[in-house]
Amino acid sequence: MEKVVIFDTTLRDGEQSPGASMNAAEKLRLATQLENLGVDVLEAGFPAASDGDFQAVSQIARKMQHMCVAGLSRTGKDDIDRAWGAIQEARHPRIHTFLATSDIHLKYKLNMSREEVLKTVVDAVRYAKSLTDDVEFSAEDGSRSDRDYLCKVFEAAIAAGATTVNLPDTVGYAIPDEFADLIKYVRAHTPNIGQAVLSVHCHNDLGLATANTIAAINAGARQVEVTINGIGERAGNTSLEEVVMALHTRPNSLPFQTDINTRMIHPSSRLVTMITGMIVQPNKAIVGANAFAHEAGIHQDGMLKNPMTYEIMQPDTIGLNRSELVLGKHSGRHALHDRLSTLGYDLAEDELQLVFKAFKDLADKKKDVVDDDLEALVAEGVLRTTEVFKLTYLHIVSGTTVMPMASARLSINGREVTGAGYGNGPIDAAYNTIAKLTNTESELLRFTVSALTGGTDAQGEVTVRLKENGLVALGKGSDPDIINASAKAYVNGLNRLEYLKANPIQKAI
Repeated sequence: MEKVVIFDTTLRDGEQSPGASMNAAEKLRLATQLENLGVDVLEAGFPAASDGDFQAVSQIARKMQHMCVAGLSRTGKDDIDRAWGAIQEARHPRIHTFLATSDIHLKYKLNMSREEVLKTVVDAVRYAKSLTDDVEFSAEDGSRSDRDYLCKVFEAAIAAGATTVNLPDTVGYAIPDEFADLIKYVRAHTPNIGQAVLSVHCHNDLGLATANTIAAINAGARQVEVTINGIGERAGNTSLEEVVMALHTRPNSLPFQTDINTRMIHPSSRLVTMITGMIVQPNKAIVGANAFAHEAGIHQDGMLKNPMTYEIMQPDTIGLNRSELVLGKHSGRHALHDRLSTLGYDLAEDELQLVFKAFKDLADKKKDVVDDDLEALVAEGVLRTTEVFKLTYLHIVSGTTVMPMASARLSINGREVTGAGYGNGPIDAAYNTIAKLTNTESELLRFTVSALTGGTDAQGEVTVRLKENGLVALGKGSDPDIINASAKAYVNGLNRLEYLKANPIQKAI
């Protein structure tokens, strides 16, 4: 079967989801997971966007052993130099440069003629090619571009040295039949298209990103640009897990293969959720909590007789372990390490020690510690180690006859501060106190709470969405005490806002 190249842009386009920014350590951990997943090309970031992004891309480029590492750039020489500076130490570096080709973008955004765009593309690709053999060119808003002009641009880009040409459905406007026809047209009317890989990059504004991507593969595209959980600008990008499992499950209709280790899909999805704080909707295909859940009696009866009656995929195919094994306060480090490894977490010794201590503390409060609890502990203990604000103490007074009051102690860049405040309820009091201590004025846009597991001793998981000075960040926290979980989520969100202030993100494709 022909291979489809998996180009993952979770760290670049995925990070452009409101509130989904990641720090360098989180990006490096996720990049390592994506390499274990079997991704072919990793778009590690947009090096010209900020010094933070440049440093993160550089670290990833140096560490990855197998993946091609791509850096995004606009067509300016400075941007291309910045991208090359970040990825030049990669074993397999790629410069990914882009420019819009649709008339609406040329007129209202670029204020350039078609001839000027064509010359700019050629100059940019030629210069990038002088730095590395692997160059990708993307025609932004390609799905709304004039077909013949698009073919002309691709022909010129390939002649200048592009080894991959990408056709993005930047605003999620295409429908499958139309997009497939466009792919066929480009292949038939670009004379040198055989000298490059034809790629697609679809957005999900009409809920058609995966359908458009599959249609494009059938029409001749051989690289797909995707993200874990489908995160990305606006309604998101094509979901890696949906495309990969469609190819894996329907080889009779889709005779193509990828190098993805499907058993790493679920751990990768969970890691992205933990790092970004973006919860996967329960009915999300492949990785949603209900994807392999059956409640209807008729379905349950069929499942008991033969799982294939209502499941077209086995859950263990994506790494979803349904083991009933639980850990408790008598479990040791070896059992914890083994369980975390099964879940896809390869922790260093010091990281394991952090999680083990938190595990023991949780086990004293909760009889059984299950997989969701462990993943929350990894998020708290490992993925949140470098932060501006740390909550070290919280005391709440609340009830029917007293005004809710909170007293708190925080560490701010290593300096301890304490204070107290009032609110309409215990969580409001805690948030007012933390805001006063951190001298922040964020607006709480959303507050959600859920139980990680069943039972009255379940850990509560809180997600908040904060906005400050036009920046939006998600925060996440978990704890058996829901007020503590709420405070942790708020502090986590404030830390993400601080990161965004220091690392502004440049929007692209």
